[in-house]
Amino acid sequence: RFIAKPCALSLGIQDSGAHRAQPNAILEKVFTSITKSPDAKRLEGLAKQLDWDVRKIQRWFRHRRNQDKPTTLRKFCESMWRFTFYLSIFFYGIRFLWTAPWFWDTRQCWYNYPFQPLTSRLYYYYILELAFYWSLMFSQFTDIKRKDFLIMFVHHLATIGLITFSYMNNMVRVGTLVLCLHDASDFLLEAAKLANYAKYQRVCDAFFMLFGVVFIVTRLGIYPFWILNTTLFESWEIIGPYPSWWLFNGLLLTLQVLHIIWSYLIIRTASKALVRGKVSKDDRSDVESSSEEEEGTANSTKGVLSTSSNGSNRLNGHVAPGQWTGE
Repeated sequence: RFIAKPCALSLGIQDSGAHRAQPNAILEKVFTSITKSPDAKRLEGLAKQLDWDVRKIQRWFRHRRNQDKPTTLRKFCESMWRFTFYLSIFFYGIRFLWTAPWFWDTRQCWYNYPFQPLTSRLYYYYILELAFYWSLMFSQFTDIKRKDFLIMFVHHLATIGLITFSYMNNMVRVGTLVLCLHDASDFLLEAAKLANYAKYQRVCDAFFMLFGVVFIVTRLGIYPFWILNTTLFESWEIIGPYPSWWLFNGLLLTLQVLHIIWSYLIIRTASKALVRGKVSKDDRSDVESSSEEEEGTANSTKGVLSTSSNGSNRLNGHVAPGQWTGE
């Protein structure tokens, strides 16, 4: 409200919604009670009842659907908040872990376990991350609805479960590695969204491509060969099997499955971008489900590039001059 909104306005992002549909009690009742996208038979019936042209009714329903979509300003503010947090917590984590012995030797995560001291810096790092993911768990029901809502819900559950479980079992050393690794790419995605909303398409595409590279390297390379290696094998070797070992690694493996799904979507988006010359749609996440409705065959040939990350033209929802979310 006090930082993101003024920034958005200074970049020329207006707080204006879509064209509002003409008030009509009959069509409004159909829209709210029956269907938001009537079929041909219902359209013909409404046309006879109102003495309207079928195309006029189609246009009314399109406008009515669009007016419920979030504005670009709202999406910009949401992405800027997340960008600020991800960037800040990532640098805090890197600064903290740089002097931690387990950052350079993962076997240090298990020596003298579970009698390892919990320092104040480690404690605050953990609590900040846990608080943020709890906020995402609740805010996803009020934030802009994304295509990957269910996947993100599972991700938040697994993340909160891992943070809480590892804290209770004093597995915080390896937990900090997991947290820092995940924060490494998230702020790049939000940066791409911000550029997309501001219609800096080249910047948006550059950030998205960088995000894709960092995401795939960290989630498909470093995560399994560094994190999972120490939790599955080094821990077994140093402290032996323990009852919670199965649950802990089960949650970590769940995250890896999600990483593979997202990496596939990112690669597919990037390949389309290479063919078209720009990022055209974020298959990974934030293309809002509400924004996927097309305006009809008359507009079907328009560019569909939104933004790269989280918004109306993004990769996780970014809208750019080249429209990459969809209108």
